[in-house]
Amino acid sequence: MTTNLDRRLHAFRPDLADEALQDRVEADRFARGEPAQVTVPVAALRPAPDLARGIDTELLFGEPLRVFDRAGGWAWVQASGDGYVGYLLEAQIGPLDKPTHRIVVPRTFLYPEPELRKPYVAMLSMGSRVKIVGEAETRGNHYHVLADGTAVISSHCRPISESLEDYVAVAGRFVETPYLWGGRSGFGIDCSGLIQLALMMTGRAFPRDTDMQATCGTEIAPADLRRGDLVFWKGHVGIMEDSETLLHANGHTMTVARENFAAAVKRIGWLYEQPNGYRRIL
Repeated sequence: MTTNLDRRLHAFRPDLADEALQDRVEADRFARGEPAQVTVPVAALRPAPDLARGIDTELLFGEPLRVFDRAGGWAWVQASGDGYVGYLLEAQIGPLDKPTHRIVVPRTFLYPEPELRKPYVAMLSMGSRVKIVGEAETRGNHYHVLADGTAVISSHCRPISESLEDYVAVAGRFVETPYLWGGRSGFGIDCSGLIQLALMMTGRAFPRDTDMQATCGTEIAPADLRRGDLVFWKGHVGIMEDSETLLHANGHTMTVARENFAAAVKRIGWLYEQPNGYRRIL
């Protein structure tokens, strides 16, 4: 038995653990986890049930997960997409449903009915999953309608089965989106969240955190960098938009920004030293 496991990717505590870990950890009891999904636009996932704790990552509307425990208004969960484990507010989850579509624009509005003049009821990020039950048109605007009667602009959605084509282009649509530590949405995003979300939209599962991403793909030489390659620093990662341009969510501009790669290496060096990895993932 060992507990030398990454707590971010394995659900285990002394009192409770994922049944898949029975031969690897000790716990008072084991459970499979109850299927559920996120029911708010963005749910912050924390390492402990405490609003004062920093955010590890975020889960988006409609994303599936497994619930291992509920206590004190918190739920201890594991995301089905990337396996991330943590705590979110119990009020932010509900029964698992089968989505039909995914939001494919950085941000959009959910209206109370198919009418853009009505005050919106929520904002949804790219990557959010919705179940569409009907269609409507109002003054030439086309809407997809959800089961509760709310509606979203139809061109802002695509069927779950359809993926976007170019992950670098997807990431580029987030330029000027605010930087947010732990963020993973069109409302605020961090460096590794940008890469994970953009790849997810093109149908590719990818780890969440920089140290996890740094082992993916194949190592390349700096001289071989091309569009789509990833450049890593300690605690940071960016995407090469072309051979001279770095696209990254960063704490310098506090946005997703484009930056000359050579200038970025020089600027970042005083804090994070030189890049420590170059990876080709496609």
